[in-house]
This record gives sequence, C-alpha cells and structure tokens, in this order.
Amino acid sequence: MKKFLLAALVFVGSLGVANAQEIASKGTSMVNLGIGLGYRFGGSMSVPPLSVAYDYSLKSGLIDGNGAITLGGYLAYTSANYSYWAQSTTASYTVLGVRGMFHYQFVPKLDTYAGLMLGYHFTSVSSTAPAEHYESSIAASAFDMGVILGARYFFTPRIGAFTELGYTLPYWNLGVTFKL
Repeated sequence: MKKFLLAALVFVGSLGVANAQEIASKGTSMVNLGIGLGYRFGGSMSVPPLSVAYDYSLKSGLIDGNGAITLGGYLAYTSANYSYWAQSTTASYTVLGVRGMFHYQFVPKLDTYAGLMLGYHFTSVSSTAPAEHYESSIAASAFDMGVILGARYFFTPRIGAFTELGYTLPYWNLGVTFKL
C-alpha cells in the first residue's frame, strides 16, 4: 500500500513539472470514436450509441496560453426495439450535428472542454404494428441542441482516451481520440 501511495504521489507531482504543450493549438484536428452509455429515446437498446466527432482548432493561446476554440462535426447512430400489444417496432436514430467547443488545458496531456452542438436527428421506424399503435415520438425526426462537457487524456502525442457528458445522442460517451 505504501508503494502504491508513493507511486501515485510521484505521478501527480510529475504532472505539474512536465513540459506543457498545448493540445488544441491552432490548426490541430482531433477525431473521437466513441460508444455511448444511456440514451434518451427509450426502448430496449439493440445497437449502443456509436459516434464520431471531429474538432478543428480555430484559435489557440487564449487565457494564459491554455485556451482554444474548436469547431467540428458530430455523427452518431443507435437503434432500439419497442414492444406494444405483442407487436414489435424497431427505431433507428442517426444524429448529424455541428459542435463548437472551448478547450482549457489545466495540466499537460489533459484537454478539458465544454461547448454546444446543433444538429438534427433522423429517425427510421419499421414495425409490425399499425402506426397509431406506437408513440409518434418514436418516429419523429427533429432538430437537436446539446450541451457537452468533456475531457481527453493523451497517452502518446497522437492517441488518447476521451469522455463526454451531455445532451447529445448518448448522455455519456467514451472512447479513443486521435490527434491528426
């Protein structure tokens, strides 16, 4: 236990003395490939939320050189099954959006960010039930606006892990990130 605590203390201490290199410097592109946990459409999930997000850094060097602004795109997909009166309905949801983020790097290798996503979710429904027997909200395509809070940790200069919380297709998204 003492060795573990000492190793943890050395690791945390090294974060502060490591050479800080801005992760989201101007002109940098990053891609997230994620899987979501929890989503807002209900039903029994048949395909978990899968997503791809792209961020391009428009401006960096903000707020003591640690802040940046990115603009990018978002694409996600999931499907769910619903049962009504012994009949089944399958709904597929695809979200296509644009997202803008403010990034702030508190410690080296860690990119924290918050922002907004504007998008549209397309819905496709197949059912053995007549349309009046399933909720119209299942079949409704609509505009979306999401708020996102996220973090990326880079294990190498180009590969890392990310997590995001927010109101997009999944409530919680995590996966791998690549710096291009």
